[in-house]
Amino acid sequence: MTLWKLVFSGPMGPLYAASETMMALENGPLSVSLFEREEDETEGWIELLYAAEPDAEAVRETAGLSNDYPAICEPLPEEDWVKLSQSGLPPVIAGRFALHGSHDAAPEGKIAILIEAGPAFGTGHHGTTRGCLIAFDALLDGGFEPDSVLDVGTGTGALAIAARLALPHAEILASDIDPDAVEESARNAEKNGAADIDFFAADGFDHVKLVAKTFDLVFANILARPLIDLAPAIGRALHDGSVAILSGLLESQADEVSAAYLALGLHIERQDPLEGWSTLVVRRI
Repeated sequence: MTLWKLVFSGPMGPLYAASETMMALENGPLSVSLFEREEDETEGWIELLYAAEPDAEAVRETAGLSNDYPAICEPLPEEDWVKLSQSGLPPVIAGRFALHGSHDAAPEGKIAILIEAGPAFGTGHHGTTRGCLIAFDALLDGGFEPDSVLDVGTGTGALAIAARLALPHAEILASDIDPDAVEESARNAEKNGAADIDFFAADGFDHVKLVAKTFDLVFANILARPLIDLAPAIGRALHDGSVAILSGLLESQADEVSAAYLALGLHIERQDPLEGWSTLVVRRI
């Protein structure tokens, strides 16, 4: 199968927003990659892979990019470009955790998590996944030892797997609205010796396993709008002393997302932004 690559280049600000928009599409591109120019980090480009030739101007409109962002659309040789595009990426280090592909040896002295490129989101090379892992690492360093963990919108399962490897005796549940992501995350968990994680498909908290249940730790690495919409449900899933780690929001969206949780009487701690993305640590005190 011949894949098509569509590239838009220009200032990074709108490109961050465009990447979030395109990743949120139910029938969007096969992959979304964002790059900064080494000589000027305020400039960069977004690469979108498609199974058929896309309508560049229709994609531009969907992504919210102006005509100031030139588009280049071209076919690619018949290779697995989703995997190949990540085959040269180095391991991602986030505190005690290291995410790597099979092309790299597991880094020594780290909790190594093997995640290959695939259709689900969360290989660790995105500021949101790394931000969540850094926040989790800091909580563990502070003596936080949760006995129950929920990963909402698990994607590749990276965060749930990290929790299992760091917390061998904890109950770990992980859900995703996409059944394909659930299947992939379960396969990833098995590869990492974490097959006992309970993966299941669910739209937010709409599942019998989550009814009237609270957790010591909740991960939600999704997008800003769902984080706001799910704020009441996430709040109900937290008991006194519980923590939620939220990401998938742009730095510019942090105030709006924070407000939704502050309105519930929760305490917010912000992490340093990574690559234009924010991570929030929410506590019920």
